[in-house]
Parts: sequence; structure tokens; C-alpha cells
Amino acid sequence: MVARDAALTRAAPAERQGPTDVLLIEDDDGDALLVEELLIDVGATVRLRHVRSLAEARALLPGATCVLLDLGLPDTHELEGVRWLQEHRPDVAVVVLTGLADEYLGEHAVRAGAQDYLVKGQVDGRLLDRVIRYAIERVRSEEIQRELREARIYAEENTRLERGLLPSPLVSDPALTVASRYSPGGQRLLLGGDFYDVVQSADGWVHAVVGDVCGHGPDEAALGVSMRVAWRTMVLAARPTSEVLTTLDQVFTHERHKKALFTTLTMLSIDPTRSYARVYLAGHPPPLVITPDGVRTLEAPLRPPIGIGDGAAWPSGELRLDGRWSVLMYTDGLIEGRIGMGSRRLDVDGLLGLVENVLTAGHRGRGAEEGLLDEVIGRVRTLNGGDLDDDLAVLALGGGTA
Repeated sequence: MVARDAALTRAAPAERQGPTDVLLIEDDDGDALLVEELLIDVGATVRLRHVRSLAEARALLPGATCVLLDLGLPDTHELEGVRWLQEHRPDVAVVVLTGLADEYLGEHAVRAGAQDYLVKGQVDGRLLDRVIRYAIERVRSEEIQRELREARIYAEENTRLERGLLPSPLVSDPALTVASRYSPGGQRLLLGGDFYDVVQSADGWVHAVVGDVCGHGPDEAALGVSMRVAWRTMVLAARPTSEVLTTLDQVFTHERHKKALFTTLTMLSIDPTRSYARVYLAGHPPPLVITPDGVRTLEAPLRPPIGIGDGAAWPSGELRLDGRWSVLMYTDGLIEGRIGMGSRRLDVDGLLGLVENVLTAGHRGRGAEEGLLDEVIGRVRTLNGGDLDDDLAVLALGGGTA
């Protein structure tokens, strides 16, 4: 391999970040020398390296910003070199060098992906320097456009997932208030697998669910959407709760893309008289119950998460609803935030104490669920020293009378 490092690194303009690395692939040493002299004559701010074949060029391509490519190399035929560069190094600008007799190949090379072409013997230094710079800028512009297209697609996917994960509650009872919050961990653009829903069925029962598919990314988010939609469908069909949850387990088992995946879940069912509720816990942290007497965890039998163990057994706990009350349901993103600079986490007990402090500050009573959620989440983030690492879904239901 022949590699000539031409002394073309004269003082660069202030707006450039050093010389541009240009790789000349040309088997004719005379033509290669001419290219070098043309660039030197106009003070082009480039670092030129020369090889005689595509095979020799492969080791130097990682450091190249632009390739000057002769179409008559010993190891390629016509447009083969352009196509190889497009497949293996699409980030490198390619300017094709053709002879007068095969100028038509230059046009075909541009259609095949090259940024421009030049005819040997019809090029001066200024034109060569300008074409190199424009070719590089064209590649950068194409990359920016590609990233913008991907970002737009990413945003559209995010919007679709958001519609699926974050529904509008179907509650007609004016005596009930519903508040919800969702945020992706670390402010990621893509939602995770946390989901929630609230539905009032025709018989007057109000059912609420909060779930968390383990992991992050589009696959987990899609699983969360399928779980929520399946749950809402079964509830609206007035199926018994055990059948609803068994069906969720079956849907998840069939839809998950990895066998080790599981979903934790809390389901709350409030009777039509709003005097008591049932709660089902599948590997999920317990809800908090807020009454004029204070805050406590809602105790219920804890079964394994969905996707693990027997999908037909669904033990439940009961809750008496007297006076004013609120139930706070959440995913573990709310309680896994750190406390201070150490490794200590907030956990359920810490959340309970935090909610008590918030209520003491004046967020007690029916109808205050919106303010309660904002204050609680704000304080959790403050304790964590910033945005939470995990996805967060929080749901608060309130009702009753003084």
C-alpha cells in the first residue's frame, strides 16, 4: 500500500475544526500527483492520503471524511467501488473521478450514491476544493435529514403508545374524582411499560388498574398497551374479576417476547354504594389509603406477578370506605427514587411518611387528588435530586363525604 501524507495543512479558517481527511483511491500515480498539486496550489485545508486500490483503502476509510474515487481501479469495475462504499461507509462523502471518454459513468455514479463527479483534465484546484467541501456538507445534510425523519417516526410511535398506555378514564359517577400522572424514567422520549386505567361498568362498579411490565422500550410499551386494552375490554364486558385477571395472564404469556418477562399489577374494584372496595395485588406495591384518620397501606394477599406461577388464583383484600377517602395507586418508579446522595431508596414506608407530610401541609380532602399527586411527585423528585430513573404511573381515586 502507498500512503502519501501531503503537506496541505496550511492555516485553517476559524470556522473549521482542523484539516479535512481526504482519501484518494487512484491507481495512476501521475493523476494522483496532479490532484495533490492542485490542492496545494489553492491552499486547500485537507490532509490527503493516496492508495492505489479499494482493497488498500479499507484500512484507511475509518479516518476519512471524503473519498476521491477513480472508477478504473484494478480491483473494481465501473460503479462497483461506489456501491461498495455506499454499503459499507455511507457516512463518507464520495467524489468520483472519471476520464473524458467515460464521463457518462460520473452521472450514473451520482445516481448510485456518490455526492458528485469530476472529469480528469477539466478540473482546477479551486473547483476540486469546492467540490470536496460541498460533497462533505451534502453528506452531513443527508444525515441530518435522516435523523429528523427518524425523530419524527420516533415521536409518532411515542404518540401512538401514549394513547394506548394513558387512556381517558370512563367514570360517570360525579361523586368520584380521578387524577393520574405518567412520566418516563430519565425523561426518555419513548414510554416504558407502565400503564393504568379506570372504568365504571354498567352495574355501577368502578374498577381501576395500575401495572408495570418489567423493562423499557417499544416491546415493553406494546405489551403494556395490550394488557391495558385487554383489561378494559374484559371489564366493559362485565366479566368476573378473576376471569379478567386470568385473561390478562393468558394475554401476557402469549404476547411477551421474552419468557422471563413479567408484569406487576394492582387492581381496585369499588362497589356501587362506594362503601367498600376489593384490591388484588400481583407482585405490586400496595396502594395507600387516605382518610381523615391518616394514611395507611392497603393490606391484601400478595400473589406472584402476572406471567409467573398459577394464572388462575387471585386472592383479594377488602377495604371499608367510610367518610372522605382517597386511594393512591402507583408503580414502583415512585418508591425506587433515592433519598439524598446514598443508595437508600424511598420505599413504601418512606412514601407513606411523605404523603402524611403533604396532607399536613393542606392537601387533605376529596377533590384534592390533582394537587396531592403534583405535590407528592414533586417531593419524590426533590429527594432523588432530579428526574426519576424508572417509569412512573400514579393514579388517585377519591370519594365519600365528610
